[in-house]
Amino acid sequence: VQPPEKPLQAEEWNRLRESFRSPEIFEEVMFNSMVRCNSPIDVAKSLLTHVAKSKGDIAYNLLIKYLALCVQQGQTSEICDMYDIMKTRFRILESGAYNLLIRGLSNSDQWRMALTLLEEVKKIMIPSRTNYESCIKAASRHQEMNLAFELYHEMLAKDLVPTLDVLQAFFDFSRGMKGAELQKELFGILLYLRENQIYPHKTFMRSIKLWFESIPGGNWRGHLTNIKDSGQCPVCNHQLEDSDLTEEEYNNLRERIIRDVIHGTDTFRKTSPQEFEAFQMFVENRLPFDIVIDGLNVSHIKPRKMHCENLFDAVNCLAKENARLLVLGRKHMLINSSNWKRGIMKEMQNKADFFFAENISEDDAFLLYATLRSGKHCKFVTRDFLRDHKACLADSLTRHLFRKWQRGHQISKKMFLSVFIQQPAFCYDCVVQTTGDTWHIPYKDTFEEKYSYRVPRKWLCIQQK
Repeated sequence: VQPPEKPLQAEEWNRLRESFRSPEIFEEVMFNSMVRCNSPIDVAKSLLTHVAKSKGDIAYNLLIKYLALCVQQGQTSEICDMYDIMKTRFRILESGAYNLLIRGLSNSDQWRMALTLLEEVKKIMIPSRTNYESCIKAASRHQEMNLAFELYHEMLAKDLVPTLDVLQAFFDFSRGMKGAELQKELFGILLYLRENQIYPHKTFMRSIKLWFESIPGGNWRGHLTNIKDSGQCPVCNHQLEDSDLTEEEYNNLRERIIRDVIHGTDTFRKTSPQEFEAFQMFVENRLPFDIVIDGLNVSHIKPRKMHCENLFDAVNCLAKENARLLVLGRKHMLINSSNWKRGIMKEMQNKADFFFAENISEDDAFLLYATLRSGKHCKFVTRDFLRDHKACLADSLTRHLFRKWQRGHQISKKMFLSVFIQQPAFCYDCVVQTTGDTWHIPYKDTFEEKYSYRVPRKWLCIQQK
């Protein structure tokens, strides 16, 4: 449906409605179209008036669509009017309406009203991440940094994960501002990136650099660089943190993972205790392995290739160094099929140990157990991020150790011109780090909201002269 370009009279709307295939949903479809085409407000208003006159009432979903159009165009007075209308007509609003109202008002000179609405939302539900971030950005934009950080901490306490966009806004709006407390808060965001292994993208990294360089009397200087393979920064000659865990850290982590993750609540949902016991015996009789491979995961690495060929390439590539390999497979791989050829499977079994689990088993617990039981040297290959298991680890120190161990032990396989390129695990830890008068921040060229274990090669080195 193409919306009209100018407001229509009642009879014109009626004619349009009658010519429409399903007249009962005409208004809804028309409003959707107006939002999509960003129609002038007076056109949408004329339809709203027509509905009110002909039906004596306007349905909630039509008011929401009209509100969406107002927010899209930043029509502040209309947004305020809509809020008054909706509050008198409906006892409570649902989250969609609050999201629109808060977003619309926080971008206007009525931004404090968005804070009032946020308080209102808190009484009936947990506000969404968008609610908080709209208010945080509004407060930052008006240089009310204490308020912005108060909302940020409240958001974290409710387990809402901030977007990179809002974290960047803190650095953008704090540029050139004085204050030890503010500095401490922004350092806190950098430590949050470290804790959660988040890599800022290039524009976010630039905001961090500009903020450091703008600190009054701070004498900070930032340089973009690549860290040497030895882990030394070419700019300040500082040696980055070792990616290896100490013996004590490793044993600690191994115990925690085996206790909380492997024997925790989630493992046996998709595997039976008997099968896992059989696996443990299998592993104990063959320890230690050098590399553990998630066979099913790796077999899908090149979609146009046969699954067993993908796995065969990986096994061949990794067996070159006489490494002891364990491949975690599934029982269906043993049935001769178009993707799993018996001859190729036999040949692979001469080069690696294979454990074939039931077709419904959960691989990650097997993978973690075999790798951690093999010792500190053992690496693993999967394209999974193992996120769920990080969530099972109760305290942040163990989570940090898990991520650090993962960064140093997960070999990611990238397909490049049909050859396996093995990305080695680094000897230095690829995560935000500081010595007090230096900061080293790894960053990515492109924006990625979703988590990735693939570590960047580019760094921002910031030092205080």
